[in-house]
Parts: sequence; C-alpha cells; structure tokens
Amino acid sequence: MFRNQYDSDVTVWSPQGRLHQVEYAVEAMKQGSATVGIKSDTHAVIVALKRAQNELSSHQKKIYEIDTHAGVSIAGLLSDGRILARFLQTECSSWRWDYKQPVPIKKLAEAMQLKLQANTQYYGRRPFGVGILVAGYDKDGAHIIQTDPSAEVVSMHGTSIGARSQSARTYLERNVEKFEKSSPEELIVHALLALRDTLPAEENLSAQNTSIGIVGKDAPFTLLEDGQVAVHLNQVSTHPRTTAQAQGDAEPMQM
Repeated sequence: MFRNQYDSDVTVWSPQGRLHQVEYAVEAMKQGSATVGIKSDTHAVIVALKRAQNELSSHQKKIYEIDTHAGVSIAGLLSDGRILARFLQTECSSWRWDYKQPVPIKKLAEAMQLKLQANTQYYGRRPFGVGILVAGYDKDGAHIIQTDPSAEVVSMHGTSIGARSQSARTYLERNVEKFEKSSPEELIVHALLALRDTLPAEENLSAQNTSIGIVGKDAPFTLLEDGQVAVHLNQVSTHPRTTAQAQGDAEPMQM
C-alpha cells in the first residue's frame, strides 16, 4: 500500500469504490500478533499470542473479561483494543442495570457494529486499527463473534485474526467437524494447535506468551493462569507441527 490522493480522510472514496483509510486499518489488524477463537455446543475458547517489545519488558495483555459470560481477544493496535473492550464492558454493565440479566451476545455484536461503523463514515475520525474476537455464552448457546475495522461483524464456528492467521484458519477448516462435540479441554488444545501454526518454525508457545480464555454452560468467563496454561501446552507438545512458516514471512508488529 502507498499514499495517494484518495486516502486523506476516511470519507473519501477512490474511483474504484475503495476507502483506503479503512483498508489501512485492516492492514494494522493483520500485523498484530495472532488470536484464535473456536466454539462447541457448550463452550467457547479464545487464545492469543502475547508479544513483548524486548527481553526487559512484560508481555502485553491480549484477552479481557467484559462480563461474567463473555470476554474478548484483540489483534492490532492494543490501545484501540482496550478502548473497545472498555466500551463493551460499559454496554454489559448498562444492560445488567436496566434488565437485571446478562446482555445477549447478539446485542453486543450489534453495539460493536454500530461503534465501528461510525468511524468509517464521519469526517475527522479514523477507523479502529484492531480486530476483536468475542467469546460468550447465553441462552442461545456458545458464540464466537469476529469484528474488523470495516465494521464487518460475523458469527463464526472458528476463526483467527492477526499476523500469519491464514495458517491457523487452515487448521480450523480441516478440523471444524470435531469442534461441535468437543470437551472444553479438547477445544483448548485445538485452539492452541491452530495458534501454534501462526508461529515461525523456530518459535514455540509458552506459558508467558500465551493467553487462554474460556466460557461456557454453567461456567463463567475465566482467564487461565500461567500454571493452567502450561498444562494445556504440555498436551499440545505431543502433537507434531503440521505447518512451518516460511522464513521470508514478515514479522508481526508488537500489537
């Protein structure tokens, strides 16, 4: 991508019918470290790869609880992601105050869609440079919702966003039939195997660079501790890697 006369503002259309500022924001999402979400009949799992700027810094948080029945993982500009996570937390709190019950995941998706779309339409704003996966459970079952800066919000059985996420999606497509009846532990292993495929061959998942969140029937949203993450990573280590990233792939930004 490169600068041209049609990318000065998000409201400017190119002759080809494109909004370049929105496309740039989608590109920022694609450069963030990967995150994966999958669901079964009863549970939804999100896992994310955390990055540290250097050996002296801590790993950046990628998964946030927004209510007892839902959580989000982010890929892209983390500052934008935190703003949207806070927005969703406020939506959940307002719904509980008004209706004395958890907000349906469908309503959260609609609120997110309106929030993202406003920044693609009005002059002087910029799109959020982040994609979000929402994992939740309500009366309609488990949900994985994917969003991107263009305000496309879709329900998924399994998905991945961020750097090298195509490798993860390939794994998910090959194994999607197994997810519906999987146990929570099996779902986590599938999600971690997909996430591992986004890494270069010389790198691997660890308790320090991996986050896991799970929610389901009669189980509130829980962000697993490092010790719990290590147990699941031990299970993943028994599975051989199915893909090896080419060394020429671009490194993800610290997002």
